[in-house]
Amino acid sequence: MTNFTGEVRIVGAGLLGTSIGLALTKQGIDVAIASKSPKSVDIAISYGAGRAVREDDSPKLIVVCVPPQLTAQIVAEELIAFPDAIVTDVASVKAGILEELERLAAPTDRYVGSHPMAGRERGGAIAGRADLFVGRPWVITPNSKSSPAGIKVVAELAQALEASVITVSPKDHDRAVALVSHVPQLVSSLLAARLVDANQADVNLAGQGLRDTTRIAASDPELWVQILEANSAEVKRVLESLELDLGNVIDALANVDSEAGIAQLRKALRDGNAGVEKIPGKHGTKHSTYAQIIVMIDDQPGELARLLTEVGEIGINLEELKLEHSPSAQIGLVELYVVPSAESALIADLQERGWRIA
Repeated sequence: MTNFTGEVRIVGAGLLGTSIGLALTKQGIDVAIASKSPKSVDIAISYGAGRAVREDDSPKLIVVCVPPQLTAQIVAEELIAFPDAIVTDVASVKAGILEELERLAAPTDRYVGSHPMAGRERGGAIAGRADLFVGRPWVITPNSKSSPAGIKVVAELAQALEASVITVSPKDHDRAVALVSHVPQLVSSLLAARLVDANQADVNLAGQGLRDTTRIAASDPELWVQILEANSAEVKRVLESLELDLGNVIDALANVDSEAGIAQLRKALRDGNAGVEKIPGKHGTKHSTYAQIIVMIDDQPGELARLLTEVGEIGINLEELKLEHSPSAQIGLVELYVVPSAESALIADLQERGWRIA
């Protein structure tokens, strides 16, 4: 937590705007919600994300949470309307927004771009969550004119939301998110699109692998068109590299009777292992540093809650948790991740309490 204080104005009452408002009002911070959609404002206020705007509002910080194609114009308007406020935004592409602000001759000394690496497949105020940003990276992208005071205020906002602050340039941000966010969205969507014309009996065989890789394919297409358009050059570079990799795998599958073909498949899979190892887990540690325990639970209300309660009673901290469940199965598989030193004790205690370990 941080000692963030002062009035905050949030422009846009969608998922991110509502979630920021919920988290801040929970801490007693005065939040005003503005949006061109009165219905969204009503929902956000009803949820407890803030209050309606007033004529005498004097915000310390303005957070613009609107679609990417509108962000620069709204940021410019807010900078003019509130000459004493610092303005940030949460758009997922930064360089183009800064270029547009400079074209509009906006006072960019009071503008500090930012982007929380958090979201959900569902959008809108109704999907808002106060804990959406906890433990997630919040990227701050100052421009050459951003004031130190403004940068500090935006960092304090992220810290108040319990996010992890990372500072990079707008261009470096766009290059990074093309790889870690924008291309994954496209790959997920393209894979899910293969299911449209698939035999339903085949789709019914889906396991957790398909669910994991297509989860984000449920995201809003119109929003993603804007994001991909704004970061098209960086996304294209990553996709071109991926195209080469796919070509190599296709060639290998056409030559599985040869040592070279098998070697190419093995390399692709091992490179994937190496890539996963680079993805940070809790506290920046690698996921593979944790021990995995798979617990089988009955498919009935309250079983997952009972398991987690008993893990808490045992006194062992969970580092990660995943749940796998098939519609046709009568059990669920709960993957618990703990530090290796706690693995044996947790297994023994859970078995003593009657839990089945896979």
